[in-house]
Amino acid sequence: MSEHPVARTGAVLRRMVARDRDEEHRAATPLELFFDLCFVVAVAQAGARLVHALAEGHTGTGIIAYLFVFFGIWWAWMNFSWFASAYDCDDVPYRVLTLVQMAGVQVYAAGVPRAFDKNDWTITVVGYVLMRLALTTQWLRASRSEEDPGAAVTARRYALGLTICQLGWIALLFAPAGSRRWLFLVLVAAELSVPLLAERHTPTPWHPHHIAERYGLFTVIVLGETITAGTVAVQSALDEDEALGELLPIAAGGLLIVFAAWWIYFAVPIHEHLSANRYALPWGYGHYLIFASAAAIGAGIEVAVEQAVGKAHVSTTAAAAAVTVPSAVFLFVVWLLHSRHYKRGMAQQAVLPVSAALMLGCTFAGHAAVLLAGVVGAGTVGVG
Repeated sequence: MSEHPVARTGAVLRRMVARDRDEEHRAATPLELFFDLCFVVAVAQAGARLVHALAEGHTGTGIIAYLFVFFGIWWAWMNFSWFASAYDCDDVPYRVLTLVQMAGVQVYAAGVPRAFDKNDWTITVVGYVLMRLALTTQWLRASRSEEDPGAAVTARRYALGLTICQLGWIALLFAPAGSRRWLFLVLVAAELSVPLLAERHTPTPWHPHHIAERYGLFTVIVLGETITAGTVAVQSALDEDEALGELLPIAAGGLLIVFAAWWIYFAVPIHEHLSANRYALPWGYGHYLIFASAAAIGAGIEVAVEQAVGKAHVSTTAAAAAVTVPSAVFLFVVWLLHSRHYKRGMAQQAVLPVSAALMLGCTFAGHAAVLLAGVVGAGTVGVG
């Protein structure tokens, strides 16, 4: 049995050996929580640029840029979390390399506006490569410390795959601007394939309960960003003496949507389903849509507020869609990844898909759309 995390804290240098998959009381560490907070800035930057794009009517380009930027945020966080679940030794080199990854997050966040507005990915790629090189070093440490030859090979495959991908991102900066988005998709596919290839024979010993907790914590973070975005938007409108009657339904509906999203996500003990890679990897990959849609709800609420007070150059229906579409995506994907494994019978299985469809229907309810979508979310919680 591996040592309890508290017993390892503060060690100067330890061998980075795999932790026990059945370790009791395996929970998120203070360093992991601190690491998560660094991503708040990146998520906020991506959301802010999405608000600007949607409010100006640049829906297509704004959504594409948002999805691209959010991939880097999500994938860097996900890779760190799964590595830490298997190999967190909490010694000085581990902490220092984690600090380097945190610095990379800040650089990445600083480059988000240029990536959005000018298709200039230089700063974001620098930040991303910084994060990934630190993680590559962690994998090399693990490969040298592993006593299991198969696990050592897995760690080396990760290190090699990450290195190749980072060379690809650097090459992207020198590609013609018009081809970068297509090359971006190629590199995304390469990144996603690294865990699939590395873990073919000897999977890493990630901890199911720990992974479920980590994903839950990040879900709370992106939902918290949504509440913050909505609050700031309403406050800005009120500071300019705008009509309170137009804003209260949006604020109330947004709060109901976020609370329902939290309730529905945490309604089932998903760690019991994460028994092997064939279940856990699709579940982990699918959270890209959960995290991205949850963060986009906040951006949508900001757009709805700006439209209500005449600051957004979009229709009422478009502003409503900025809230209802990501809300519907969140409900459907949570059902697909979580809830359907615990529902019994057609009636229970249909609740979240039907609710997602009703959310989309609220788009055409005019100024009451966000409030009505919130009522649908609350009703979904009530029905179960």
